[in-house]
Amino acid sequence: MLLAIDAGNTNVVFALIDLDAPPGPDAIRARWRIATDPRRTFDEYAVWLSQLLALEGLDRSAVTGVIIGTVVPRALHNLQMLASKYFGGEAMIAGEGGWGFALDVDEPQNLGADRALNCIAAHASHPGDAIIIDFGTATTFDVVDYSGAYKGGIIAPGINLSLDALVSAAAKLPRIAIEAPESRSVIGRNTVDQMNIGIYWGYVAMIEGLVARTKAEIGRPAKVISTGGLAILFEKHTDVFDIYEPDLTLQGLALVWQRAHMK
Repeated sequence: MLLAIDAGNTNVVFALIDLDAPPGPDAIRARWRIATDPRRTFDEYAVWLSQLLALEGLDRSAVTGVIIGTVVPRALHNLQMLASKYFGGEAMIAGEGGWGFALDVDEPQNLGADRALNCIAAHASHPGDAIIIDFGTATTFDVVDYSGAYKGGIIAPGINLSLDALVSAAAKLPRIAIEAPESRSVIGRNTVDQMNIGIYWGYVAMIEGLVARTKAEIGRPAKVISTGGLAILFEKHTDVFDIYEPDLTLQGLALVWQRAHMK
C-alpha cells in the first residue's frame, strides 16, 4: 500500500492507495483528514494514524511507500520524519525534479503542488482540454490542454473565506452555515436568507461566469472537472460540471509515485 499525503492550507489528507489496483478512485482503500497545523509533531501524526490503521484492520507494515504533496512548507519536515521513523523509508516529495508535463505559464515555479497533481490526474483520466475547479481554502481554476500542458488558471477566495470576510467586516451580520438555500429565489425576506443567497448563489454565479469565459477563451470543447473538500456543496445546484472527482489530488499523487517507480 502507498501512503499518500496531501497537505493543504486547511487540512492534511492521508490516504491508503492499493498500487495493485487500476489507477483511479477505486484504488483508494481508506482516507483520513486532520486539520493542518505545522506545529504537529511526527509522533503525534504516528499515534493518530496507527489508531486509524488499526480500525481498518491494518498496521504500519501494510505501508510500503510514502509520497507527500504539500503547499505548506512548514508542515513538510514532520511529515518527512513520520515516513522515515514510522514507515521505514524516505518519503517521495511530489514535484521534486519537475512535474513531467509542460507548464506554459509565466511563473511555472509558483504552481502549487495540489494544482499540478490535479492536472496530472485529470489529463490521465479525461484526455482532451479540461478545466479543473478545486474547492478548498481558495477556489482554483486550472486549464489543461489536449496535450496535457498546463495553460494557466484563476485563483478566487474560497467560499468560507468569502463568508469570513463578510461577517468580520459587518458587525451586525451573524455567522451562518454555508448551504444551498431551500428556494431558488434570489430575493431574501430576512437577513439570514439574504446572506445565504448572496454567498451561495453569488458563488455559483461566479463559477458559471468564469467557466463560460474560460471555455470561450479556449475555443474548443473542454470538460469541467470539480474536486476538493467543498465541491459537494455545488454539485447538485449547477449543471456547469461534467465530472465530479473528489479525490483528484490523491489520484495525482498515486500517478506520480507509479511513474517514478516504473522507470
